[in-house]
Amino acid sequence: MVTWLSALSKTRNRVGAAFSRVFKRDQVLDEDTLEELEDTLLQADVSMRLVTEWTDQLRKSYRGLEVSRREIIRGFLLRALGDAPAFEWPQQPAPFTILLVGVNGTGKTTTAAKLAWRAMQEGKQPLLAATDTFRAAGADQLRIWAERVDCDVVAGQQGADAAAVAFDALMAADARKLDTVIIDTAGRMHTRQPLMNELAKVRRSITSRLKRDPDATWIVLDASMGQNAIIQARQFNEMVPLTGAIITKLDGSAKAGFAFSVIKELGVPIRFAGLGEGMEDLIPFDPEAFVDGMLGPEEP
Repeated sequence: MVTWLSALSKTRNRVGAAFSRVFKRDQVLDEDTLEELEDTLLQADVSMRLVTEWTDQLRKSYRGLEVSRREIIRGFLLRALGDAPAFEWPQQPAPFTILLVGVNGTGKTTTAAKLAWRAMQEGKQPLLAATDTFRAAGADQLRIWAERVDCDVVAGQQGADAAAVAFDALMAADARKLDTVIIDTAGRMHTRQPLMNELAKVRRSITSRLKRDPDATWIVLDASMGQNAIIQARQFNEMVPLTGAIITKLDGSAKAGFAFSVIKELGVPIRFAGLGEGMEDLIPFDPEAFVDGMLGPEEP
């Protein structure tokens, strides 16, 4: 199983040396040092707005104080990640329904299967719904994953109505007495309005069947996209209101700092993070482990 420390090594390698200089006790906290800190955070793809906010707080509150700069900055980072409790699989309502959205290439289908596997480890009985009816192999990919994790699946044929497939999956979950439904949608560009309208139709179909909105609508974001992923997410949020995010491919990215913008700009918690390719490497998001993995171990 991949650790947070190893998964965030690329981000840490990019910014670690600069952080080390800023953290040194004998380094005066002057404008040059603060500018270096700003550059360091920007290199990690933290948004300019957050970087400016944090360095302004350092200027006003901590100049000359005998405190650990590492702990000060660690505190900023942790507060920026919010205080949402770690995700736990709920008992009610059934079926607990997750709608996964995002652009092509983020690892959405793989993530759906890993979520199903994780739900099964928690004693849940999930069903995977393949509503990607645009691609010839869209549904087949999720079928293969469903077989690997030994999970029920409902899939539509190419060209079928994706909203109808989602509706049928919820009916199947009721009939089979399954308590969790994970709906994988077609990857779509956030700039393609007809495809985004189709996604909204899928959501309406779920609401029609459940008599409530999806219990979770999570966007899957590729960490290598950095701040560009936030632009994508804003467009999705306008069409299907998001309740959370999943960040994939953290182990291959040097831009992990964009995670702070997910919470600041979108106002939704990060629910899971992909630290590697293994089934067990999609894990609940842990703010403290994330921050410590980004900063690296404290030097003596």
